[in-house]
Amino acid sequence: MTRLALRPFRAAATLAVISAVLLADASAQEIVVTAQRRSYEDTIAAPHVTLARRADNMITTVEVVCDTRDEGQRLEELRQTLRDMIATAQQDGTIALSVGDNILVDFNETMLDKVIVADESRVETSHAAIVVKTAIRADDSFDSASARIKAFVAKTPKAGRTEVLANGGFNLSIVDPEKSRPDLLRRIAEDARQTAGTFGQAYEITLSGLQTPIEWYQSDQLELALYIRYAMQVKATQP
Repeated sequence: MTRLALRPFRAAATLAVISAVLLADASAQEIVVTAQRRSYEDTIAAPHVTLARRADNMITTVEVVCDTRDEGQRLEELRQTLRDMIATAQQDGTIALSVGDNILVDFNETMLDKVIVADESRVETSHAAIVVKTAIRADDSFDSASARIKAFVAKTPKAGRTEVLANGGFNLSIVDPEKSRPDLLRRIAEDARQTAGTFGQAYEITLSGLQTPIEWYQSDQLELALYIRYAMQVKATQP
């Protein structure tokens, strides 16, 4: 009789519990997806069972730069431009602001002085890096989503000598990828059942690694492919 089983490693089960605890607070975080995060080799190495999911947001990092000579005035111009960015985003309704590299945190007025830093390459210049994002709609294209971000940058008031430079390109973000685990596990289980049926009753199918966190790569301009880096082993049940 063909059997489908999970490899009974006690250590793996323990790791699964630890991972679940560690991910409990992190699962709802917004995570940046970039070309650097998932290379071509990662895509090839991923199991063939994947789950297509549209990215949650399109994002870009803008540099808010000011070179007013007087430091006090320069910092106030930067603060005012950042306040204007927050107000413009709230009025717009399709734009949100964040800070961070791989994990994004919502940006608000309590963070103004925390994000402003001196530019080490240019004297009498300060800047702040702010992530501008827009939710990806069901009918969005790359151009329509990126156009909302460009329009926001263009209409935001800039105080004094402050500039808002959007030259970093566009990336995607995903919120709470672990919520897709049940659907992904069902796909893996169905693939294993089909594999078991192909080999016949004299073989056993064993799966391992299902406790590992969900990973992903960008499969299209606005689409992601989610996967679990599991392993499948086929072995004869009789010598």
